[in-house]
Amino acid sequence: MNILLTGANGYIGQRLLPLLVAAGHHVVCLVRDPRRFELPDSLSASVTVAEGDLLKPETLAQLPLEIDAAYYLVHSMSGHDKDFFRLEQQSALNFRDYLDRTTARQVIYLSGIANDRALSVHLRSRKGVEKILGKGRVPLTVLRASIIIGSGSASFEIIRDLVEKLPVMITPRWLNSRCQPIGIRDVMHYLTEVLDNDACRGRSFDIGGPDVLTYRQMLLELAAARGYRRYIVTVPVLTPRLSSWWLFLVTRTTFSLAQSLVESLRNDTVANPKRSIAAVVPHTCMSYRQAVDLAFQRIEQNEVVSSWSDALSSGVMPRNYMDHIRIPQYGLLQDRQTLRFTRDPQQVLQNVWSIGGERGWYKVDWLWRIRGLMDKVVGGVGLRRGRRSPTDLRAGDPLDFWRVLVADRAQGRLLLYAEMKLPGEAWLQFRLLPNDDGSHTLEQLAAFRPRGLAGRLYWYSLVPFHFIIFKGMIENIVHYGDSVPLPQPAVPAKQHA
Repeated sequence: MNILLTGANGYIGQRLLPLLVAAGHHVVCLVRDPRRFELPDSLSASVTVAEGDLLKPETLAQLPLEIDAAYYLVHSMSGHDKDFFRLEQQSALNFRDYLDRTTARQVIYLSGIANDRALSVHLRSRKGVEKILGKGRVPLTVLRASIIIGSGSASFEIIRDLVEKLPVMITPRWLNSRCQPIGIRDVMHYLTEVLDNDACRGRSFDIGGPDVLTYRQMLLELAAARGYRRYIVTVPVLTPRLSSWWLFLVTRTTFSLAQSLVESLRNDTVANPKRSIAAVVPHTCMSYRQAVDLAFQRIEQNEVVSSWSDALSSGVMPRNYMDHIRIPQYGLLQDRQTLRFTRDPQQVLQNVWSIGGERGWYKVDWLWRIRGLMDKVVGGVGLRRGRRSPTDLRAGDPLDFWRVLVADRAQGRLLLYAEMKLPGEAWLQFRLLPNDDGSHTLEQLAAFRPRGLAGRLYWYSLVPFHFIIFKGMIENIVHYGDSVPLPQPAVPAKQHA
């Protein structure tokens, strides 16, 4: 089958794509910017990348019309501006208009369980998208899920953060709301099994695991799985806004995502037996505990396929951030360090590729943590977002409060773009350069394009710290894991505009 996949860069899309290819389908991946869509070589023969923006219908004119089915995996839990609802509905309408011109026989939409009467704005938006897609010519299949549990999922990572960081939790009343968590593996099973299934066309189903739990029970059960003893105190005085700030400051989520989650968590998200998928797609789902154990197993084995923070909506980056893939030549303030070495260059390159996350930033990590906390307080992503894998990087990956623009291991180049709150734009680049005598040089470049006087004051106020951080950073990157450190000093370049 020829299948159109939207949201291919997202948490669900990245996991669904290889399953569709393995089943023998040809997949057209619709993305806004092909430069940030890194396709594994093993999938390239069965995948076509198409560029388009669902909010700009003119960009959809070149999409293929000869398709058999489509997946609509476009939604944003972190969109929280006043136009959020309207934009989601417009996106669905544009997609429906495109589908009506195609040969598609089915469109599949992953939505949220919305059986309460007084729904949050995000659950109302999901139902609105269902109605719009359902009015099209192409038969619609809707899968409504509650909390999805899997390595890298937003819900799982937030629950994990709360449990691992707080022995005693002061929580709002929404912790007593009920949900029906489902493992990511079971979600993938349903998404693939409803494809081209005549019994699923024109129908919507609630999908969930075997356990109906309160969020309080989910926290305590995850704590038990990790061997922690945790205490939870529920208080009525935490308003939705205070709850959002509490969640934002304690976990690695963004404030807009925290705000959306708090609103949605006020609703019970329990599957309606009348909408059960069991009779159409028989399947035994994992329990909540099994899904948690599997998620931690994937994390410990460094096999996290995708993360909620992979999506642009997880942070504050502009959607055209790949336009910054080349560092500007003019108007920059720079700190450039170089260090010549003779050890195995692949070991040094691996140290570069392991930067951030649990490994840290190789020099005065406490200063990086303070900077991350400052960023978090003013509404930025902070430092706790971590990284998808402790040893692997790819273009588009989040890396603490940076975003990976280039991860070219063959050429020895890693380029990061700052996602933190700044009075300007910042890049951090590492390059491994060969020398004529067989040795190598590591070049480390921190570049900043200030925005007005505030930007320049910001940069020059940090120059004393730059000398400590950047000089020690490159030395530790080169010598990390080396039992015999080499004495060559780093050569700092002049600070200049």
